[in-house]
Amino acid sequence: MTFKTLDDLTDIAGKRVLVRVDLNVPVKDGQVTDATRIERVVPTIRELSEKGAKVILLAHFGRPKGEPVADMSLSLIAPAVEDILDQRVHFAADSIGEKAAAAIAGMNDGDVLLLENTRFHKGEEKNDADFSKALAANGDIYVNDAFSAAHRAHSSTEGLARLLPAYAGRTMQAELEALEQGLGNPKRPVVAIVGGAKVSTKIDLLMNLVKKVDALVIGGGMANTFIAARGTNVGKSLCEHDLADTAKQIMIEAATAGCAIVLPVDGVVAREFKAGADNEVVDIEAIPADAMVLDVGPKSIAAINEWVSKAETLVWNGPLGAFEIAPFDKATVAVAKHAASRTKSGALVSVAGGGDTVSAMNHAGVADDLTYVSTAGGAFLEWMEGKPLPGVDILHQQK
Repeated sequence: MTFKTLDDLTDIAGKRVLVRVDLNVPVKDGQVTDATRIERVVPTIRELSEKGAKVILLAHFGRPKGEPVADMSLSLIAPAVEDILDQRVHFAADSIGEKAAAAIAGMNDGDVLLLENTRFHKGEEKNDADFSKALAANGDIYVNDAFSAAHRAHSSTEGLARLLPAYAGRTMQAELEALEQGLGNPKRPVVAIVGGAKVSTKIDLLMNLVKKVDALVIGGGMANTFIAARGTNVGKSLCEHDLADTAKQIMIEAATAGCAIVLPVDGVVAREFKAGADNEVVDIEAIPADAMVLDVGPKSIAAINEWVSKAETLVWNGPLGAFEIAPFDKATVAVAKHAASRTKSGALVSVAGGGDTVSAMNHAGVADDLTYVSTAGGAFLEWMEGKPLPGVDILHQQK
């Protein structure tokens, strides 16, 4: 590995360890409705605490735009962190200055302290040198365990790593190791599945993947744009007709790179988008003018699973159909279960993430059976697009 991990940290009892975590979780009526991101950082917090470090958590919550906003205070999240960690979590009403310093001064070895939302200060998102120094004054060591914020060059994700000895937390380490297996140095053949609604949001992703994978499976609404670009009528299906030339260019790039493009050969169509809507399976060349494709059909599922069976590495972003509404979840579930089965047998390295992918894998019941499911969202997508991630790059520089 080209970055330091907690394995490189010794004799940290009594040391102030600033840990960047992702606590940007959904909240409704004052309650955290999905604690996945909190659960992911527990191993790092617990390990540091058990080694006697003073664990000081840095995080953002929402988009307060550099000003204190009451309903974006991390004091709302602290009880959930305390409950999941099963350990007292102290709270300081600021991330820098006297309030933070006083709270840290009162810590015992092994204590956990959550500082207030770093984005309550304008300097955070600007990666301001003075704000970074003010944060660094609170710690002796910096640990980044928030891959999901690593695509942002902010003070708490990048600036701090320039001022303190920097290490990757366990979640960051697991994410980077999984990504290296997925696209960095993968076992071949590599198959990528990309679904979702629109090509327009994933042009960079598709252009990057065709140069790196052996086969690119395109599903979801975006497949209609490629199908239409070949001259096939897609009826009332979601389709970005204005991106036909872009779709053609991606297919040309794929052919040049020797990457197979796998498009649906049949689809499940309906006249209305609702649960239990009347539907039928048709060949992709026979989509009725008054119908829309809401999932790929059984012949397409078989073709995709054939590619998954050939693959040694699978990277997945986005569902194959409108998986939120039955019966248009069949393709996503069927392929996910096949990928999970091959992963459990040791035949496949499978990495999924971004957008609705986590929900889709949970819906299919396979989230725990794939090699790695990333909750990082934007950072996962930017990695798949081949873009630099400042919060990761600075860790590599510290080795």
